[in-house]
Amino acid sequence: MSRKLRIAVDMDEVLADALGKQLRAYNERFGAQVTADSLHGLELADIVPQEHQPWVLSMLHQPGFFADLEWIPGAREEMEKLCATHDVFIASAATEFPGSFLDKLNWLEHHLPQIPRHRVVFCGDKSVLNVDYLIDDTPQHFAGLNGVGLLFDAPHNRGDKTHYRVHGWREVPAAIALHEGKREQKHR
Repeated sequence: MSRKLRIAVDMDEVLADALGKQLRAYNERFGAQVTADSLHGLELADIVPQEHQPWVLSMLHQPGFFADLEWIPGAREEMEKLCATHDVFIASAATEFPGSFLDKLNWLEHHLPQIPRHRVVFCGDKSVLNVDYLIDDTPQHFAGLNGVGLLFDAPHNRGDKTHYRVHGWREVPAAIALHEGKREQKHR
């Protein structure tokens, strides 16, 4: 790749493990043993008993929920590589959880200080992004996107068969190289 790419990366379930924290909190509170494998194509609120749903749905709105999330495996290393060679932006649908803004900014400043605040975009409609690639776990975020959407594999999106899927960060560089190769062939 000879040119610098513009790459937007989602936070939750791509960089930061919000689902892992949700599962731990739910299992601890209700003495359950729900795993990510239990969620094939579903969200946690979809599989818990109805009386637990309000608590599960409110969890992401709790102050501090997003402050101490763990990294998704491989994300730190690959983000360092991407940031060294491309223009990387963070694109989070944090507008769904307005109370998360400060937690997410602080998480990014602590874990990815090489990405300045002016490259952090909180938006609900990611079609506004002017990027070559969007790495995201929510297929709906690719609607109207001019760039290429790389669907980051997550339990809730396993039913999606319409987007190019990457199964973890190890596959991201090859997926970008593949799509850049296709783009070059098109322009020959």
